[in-house]
Amino acid sequence: MSDQITPEEIDADAKIDVTFSELGLDPKILKALGDLGYVTPTPIQAKAIPAALQQRDVLGIAQTGTGKTGAFTLPTMHKLSKGRARARMPRCIIVCPTRELAAQVAEDVENYGKYLKLEMALLIGGVSFAEQDRKLMKGVDILIATPGRLLDQFERGKILMTGVQTLIVDEADRMLDMGFIPDIEKIFAMTPFTRQVLFFSATMPNEIKRLVDQFLHQPVSIQIARKNMTAKTVTQRIVRVPSSDAKQKRTALRWLIDNSENPVDNGIIFCNRKRDVDIVSKSLNVHGHDAEPIHGDLPQSLRTQTLDRFRNGKIKFLVASDVAARGLDVPTVSHVFNYDVPNHSEDYVHRIGRTGRAGRKGDAIMLVARLDENNFQDILNLIKVKSIEEIEIPGIEDFPKDAGNRKRRGRDASKGRGRRDSNRSGGRSRGQRDDGSYHDSSASTEKVGRNSVPKRKSETSDTPAAKETKAPIERRRPAPRRKPAPGRKAPESDIAETEATNESPTEAKSQSKTSRRRAAPRSSKAPERKTAEAKRKPRETKKSQNTDSSEKPKKSSSKPSREKQSSRQKGKTPFGDDVPDFLKF
Repeated sequence: MSDQITPEEIDADAKIDVTFSELGLDPKILKALGDLGYVTPTPIQAKAIPAALQQRDVLGIAQTGTGKTGAFTLPTMHKLSKGRARARMPRCIIVCPTRELAAQVAEDVENYGKYLKLEMALLIGGVSFAEQDRKLMKGVDILIATPGRLLDQFERGKILMTGVQTLIVDEADRMLDMGFIPDIEKIFAMTPFTRQVLFFSATMPNEIKRLVDQFLHQPVSIQIARKNMTAKTVTQRIVRVPSSDAKQKRTALRWLIDNSENPVDNGIIFCNRKRDVDIVSKSLNVHGHDAEPIHGDLPQSLRTQTLDRFRNGKIKFLVASDVAARGLDVPTVSHVFNYDVPNHSEDYVHRIGRTGRAGRKGDAIMLVARLDENNFQDILNLIKVKSIEEIEIPGIEDFPKDAGNRKRRGRDASKGRGRRDSNRSGGRSRGQRDDGSYHDSSASTEKVGRNSVPKRKSETSDTPAAKETKAPIERRRPAPRRKPAPGRKAPESDIAETEATNESPTEAKSQSKTSRRRAAPRSSKAPERKTAEAKRKPRETKKSQNTDSSEKPKKSSSKPSREKQSSRQKGKTPFGDDVPDFLKF
């Protein structure tokens, strides 16, 4: 937010003298608003709608429940009522931080534009790409999406941002908490520079101000005063819990449900952790209360189904994480139970804002443990009150705890766990010796290096048999000699070595059976050649083998001998047909 821009601060309870019909909206939109019973706009709607209709950028700073959704959807639908979207080119993109908030905005768009011929698509995670691709190819006027799925579809080439006329960012401060600011910057960079920006946030931290200064052009700033942080129709009370034990808190929660002053028609129970959401939901069902969980790890189809059942009255209690605190619009919620004190004080306002809506009365009860005092004090400072009425539960100190039923592990645990017995073999005694040292009498106090190896008993003994033991002979394989190139003569040392080893043809024949030399391919047609080659010298035998293999390569390759196959199985050496003596071991 630039220093030159001074936001116009409006009281949330200020009286508005204009009606929707005086704002210049399309008659079909006015007809849909009349069906819903809306006649007078909220303060932020009365200021934001005329500015948006003039193609001005709008910066809205307002809390939940002030009518922000209508402030940016109504003027956008009025402008898009004329014209038609092209395939894969949406004309308006609404970015929401959570799936539930995006689904709520989509429901409002359907209600406000039921008499308009506008195509709307919901682009969120947990929904199949095929259905979303079909709608995008048909052409979408208003695309409501979460940042992650929007970028996924853009990278897949299913969305073109060149036709975006209006870009709307809702709950920008929530985007910051969830780490979506880099994604928002990418989305701004992908849209045309001439697009209109409607930017809404409950708070204005420095990171959000930087985004406003960078991407908004002379916006009309509207700020709703935060005097009444909580609705007057909501009765706030707390219960002091002796400890943070989970079982004790669940027992206290059931006592509040069963002994409430006002009848509990239905309620939302908020937990800080997803794991606690599942546990509390199961505990309520075990004790006869109809409850269902909802958090970010559940499939989107199941989350949508659970919300629909809660709205229709089929579920009495909805156990939720903060994912349902914003954007969940169920006007008939009678109670809100804060099982945990929220880590962020503003989440408390969003949580209890789910009850006492549309002029109805509601109750908000929160369990406060000793470790929650700091967060509880932040809530008191935010809502500008000194204290909140307390409810005393008789006998809460005697409620059962999880910690009392856990089995201790350590010295007295089950067998095999804990400290070793001193009488076991190999164990070290914990008692002191007579000389005052704190070591086992059988243990050695000699320092041992990191790389040293303890000596065996056979090595430490002084028997002559132990001294005469020799280490096994290690046979190292020397480096192989390079094979001479074809066409060159072998070195004289190799020739002399082969002549010295092969003195007679009979010895060569006996050695050929045991050595790894490659045998010449056998041929059934020329048995006489084998006898003639056996009488020759080993050197001539080598030449004849080479000539035979060169004369008939097809027969030798097609029908290899058994000896050749066995040599392949054993492994072929890199020395060719001649194997040096140092490999014959």
